[in-house]
Amino acid sequence: MDLVGDRWSLLILRDAFDGTRAFTDFQRNLGVAKNILSDRLRRLVTHGVLARQTAASGKRQEYVLTNSGEQLFTAMVALRQWGEVHAFDTGEPHSVLVDDDTGTPVPTLHLQRPDGTTLTAGNTHVQKLS
Repeated sequence: MDLVGDRWSLLILRDAFDGTRAFTDFQRNLGVAKNILSDRLRRLVTHGVLARQTAASGKRQEYVLTNSGEQLFTAMVALRQWGEVHAFDTGEPHSVLVDDDTGTPVPTLHLQRPDGTTLTAGNTHVQKLS
C-alpha cells in the first residue's frame, strides 16, 4: 500500500491507465511539481509497476504499465467508480469508464462468492498466513 497508496502515485497510475506516457503530459495533467513527479515515477519504475522505454519517435523516454502495473486495473476501477459516485455534486461534469466494444459504462464492481452472494466488509475478514 505504501507504494501506490499516496495521492500522486494513484493519480499517476490513473493517468497511465488513461494512456498518458510522457513526463511532460503527466506534469501538465496533474499539476505536480517536477521533483515530486520524478520521485514517484522513479519509485513506480523501481518497484516494477511502470517501465521506462524509448518513445516511438526515439526522442524521449515514456512510462508504460508493466504486467504488475496492469494487475492494479481492478483496484483502480474500484477507486474510479467510487469517485464517480461520491466525489462529484449532482450534475457536475465528470468522466466515466466505458467498454470500448459497447460504448456503455463499465458495470460497478462487486465481489461475489461462486453462488452469487455479494461479499462485503461485513462478511469477510483477513486471515494471517504463516
